[in-house]
Amino acid sequence: MEENNKEIKIAIAGIGNCCSSLVQGFHFYKDVQNDDELVPGLMHNIIGDYKISDIKVVAAFDIDKRKVGKDLSEAILEKPNNTIIFARNLPKSGVTVKMGPVLDGVADHMADYPEEERFVISDKEPVDVVEELKKSGAQMLVNYMPVGSQKATEFYAQACLKAGIGFINAMPVFICSDETWAKKFEDAGIPCLGDDIKAQVGATITHRTLAHLFSQRGVIVDRSYQLNFGGNTDFLNMLERKRLKSKKLSKTEAVESELSQRLGYNNLHIGPSDYVPFLKDNKICFLRMEGRKFGNVPISIELKLSVEDSPNSAGCIIDAIRLLRIALDRKVAGPLLSSSAYFMKHPMQQFTDDKAREMIEEFILGKRER
Repeated sequence: MEENNKEIKIAIAGIGNCCSSLVQGFHFYKDVQNDDELVPGLMHNIIGDYKISDIKVVAAFDIDKRKVGKDLSEAILEKPNNTIIFARNLPKSGVTVKMGPVLDGVADHMADYPEEERFVISDKEPVDVVEELKKSGAQMLVNYMPVGSQKATEFYAQACLKAGIGFINAMPVFICSDETWAKKFEDAGIPCLGDDIKAQVGATITHRTLAHLFSQRGVIVDRSYQLNFGGNTDFLNMLERKRLKSKKLSKTEAVESELSQRLGYNNLHIGPSDYVPFLKDNKICFLRMEGRKFGNVPISIELKLSVEDSPNSAGCIIDAIRLLRIALDRKVAGPLLSSSAYFMKHPMQQFTDDKAREMIEEFILGKRER
């Protein structure tokens, strides 16, 4: 059988809610063929020559006993996953979820919660991830490690370097935006994209948009907060505040970069607030901005956002995968500046979302190197 040269072979580390939405999306949008068709949820139907149906998962890693050893199509439906199911009766993928290293991927406090809400570590021995990546033919890996998993994320980044494949870091551990790691990928001739995925329409992108609006209209922002609640394992994991350092920094930097002046710790508070189990994968955001307009007259905005969290990120990852494939085709090395600025909260360099979108279109057309 003739090999499909357009096939994008990906590996996924972390088979949680975000992975579930992504894998469902591959099936849900498999028949999208035209670029001019208006399709709900897609920013790009086709990127370059690549359709969503060109993406194929060839390797998967997790540490939960309910997922390890199962076909990916079954593993994404296992507890503690609780995101909405929008694509039912998925065909078998032929990809068995392999045991990865635990490292710092599981917070100790999770042991105090019911099994259906938390990770349950498998007793299987971790596989040789680099060898599995090479055997699978994966061209890139999408990293979905839990927040605060510094060692685990660095492990998968290093595995990509050893296997010679691209890396998409969807989580708030700084790899692509870190000079040392960025140089490792550049020296290896491998592209990477990160860090910390933005949602299509989520708390951070909404906050950024309002901050940009205030700045563009000459309003001085004095104070702002963003409080988030949810019932998935991400919010349970983040009850351990020590794991939040990079997450808070990532979200804060994403918003502050849109302001005309930085607010400082006492006047800008952004971060998860609590775990509410019955919300499941639904995320509630309360956002407030206070400022001064013409004549120093006060103005304030209060907003409530309710959104299913994981499908919100999958729409961005689907584009990021295809953009990284273009980078691989062109033998681009190191962090992708345009894609990271548009899709990630903590890129190596911040741009306004409008500018970053323009840069992506230039990259797709070959008018920009990265």
